[in-house]
Formats: sequence, structure tokens, C-alpha cells
Amino acid sequence: MELPPVGLGTMGIDDPAVVARAIDLGYRHLDTAQIYENEAVVGEGIAMADTPREELTVATKVWASNLAPEDVRVSTEASLERLGLDHVDLLYVHRPIEAYDPATTLPAFDALREDGLVREVGVSNFEPDDLEHAREHLESPIAANQVEYHPLFRPTRALADARANDYELVGYSPLAGGRVFDLPVVSEIADAHDASPAQVAIAWLLEQGIRVIPKASSEAHLRANLAAAELSLSPEEVARIDAIEEREELFPE
Repeated sequence: MELPPVGLGTMGIDDPAVVARAIDLGYRHLDTAQIYENEAVVGEGIAMADTPREELTVATKVWASNLAPEDVRVSTEASLERLGLDHVDLLYVHRPIEAYDPATTLPAFDALREDGLVREVGVSNFEPDDLEHAREHLESPIAANQVEYHPLFRPTRALADARANDYELVGYSPLAGGRVFDLPVVSEIADAHDASPAQVAIAWLLEQGIRVIPKASSEAHLRANLAAAELSLSPEEVARIDAIEEREELFPE
């Protein structure tokens, strides 16, 4: 599965017009989840937009409490109903906790793919050990692993596993909850490129081959995040951001 470099993270978006505007501006990867409680909003936005469904990659995630095999199917069917779609392009295991059991959960995802309700299977917040166990029980290829990734939190082992096993690494919260604006190195690089710190953080991720799903609501921010894909950082600039010593994980388990 090849994902667009910049997609739309929708956690906290409650207005379908925002989703429709993003699609009309050129976003083709839309990411939601059961726990966000806005799948219906995303679905309404898709219906409002002029872009054909087949041009969109729509992803959602099965929450941890729904990962028993019988609940995987029931909750996914409910997600599809809320989205107003007959299938999603990418279905994630949201976190390998609570009801998750690779031996029983993952075959349920395979069955959804076999039945055409899901095009590809992904995982989210998986460590390399979790990925190794998942591959033992999942017949479908892992299409993506979605993890928190930004200049203050860099799970490089997850990136190495994605590169070694040829699947997409999707970085959520690429702006570190807005904290990138307070990082002097990022601001200096932004000034050198006549760009924003947000665009530099996104470009830094893209330079490493990581796909990103920043959340944005205003048209200006939606446009700016897409434009970050055109920003090229030098190896030296990437290394300066890599060298930031401050660490902060926004969404620990």
C-alpha cells in the first residue's frame, strides 16, 4: 500500500465541512478511529466532497475493547455504517492492549479482508516485538504501522522495522501538539526556508519516508500542511532536528 505523503488526521474534528474542504484541497488519505467518535462526521464530509470515493484512502481503527474476534467484525460493520461506506481501505488494530490477542484478533482482520470489507490491514502503536508476534498470526501483509512520531519523540526502531519489512510508517501528532513552534532549531530552519515550524516538522518526517497525518481545521493550515510536501530539507538540517535532546511522548500507553 502506498499512502500519500500528507493525510488528514481527524481526531477532534466534528464538522464534516472541514473534511470536505480538505478533500477538495487535495487530501486523499483520511484517518479516523472508533474511539474518536467522529466516523459519521468523516463519512458525511466524504459524501459532501466532489472527489470520487475510489480516489480516497479511508482508514479507521478498531479500539482496544473491540478486539475480541467476534467484536472485530461487529464493530467494523458499525464503523462502515457510520462512515457510509461499503469498505475501508485500511483498518488498524488501534493498540495491542485490553482485548487484543494476536492469535485470535488478527485472523478476524484477515476474514474482513477476505470478505471485502477491508482492503488492507494495519496496526497502530506497535513495538517491534508486537510486530513480530503479529506476523506470526496475520496472513495479510501488514500495510502500515501508525505511531506517534515528531521531533520530540522518535521511535526509530519502528522506522527501522518498516524499512526492513517494506510497509508504511504513518506518523501521528507530527507537530508534537504544537510544541514544535517552541523549538529554536526548528524555528531557525523554518526561517531559512521562509516556512513555518509546522511545515519543517512535516518535511523532516517526509525526508525519512514517514507518512504524516496532521490534524488541521482552517483552510490556511490545511493548505500549509499539504505544501510541506514540497519543502526539501538538507541532510544537515535533518541531522540538526535529529540532535534535539528534549524528549516528550504525548500519548503513552
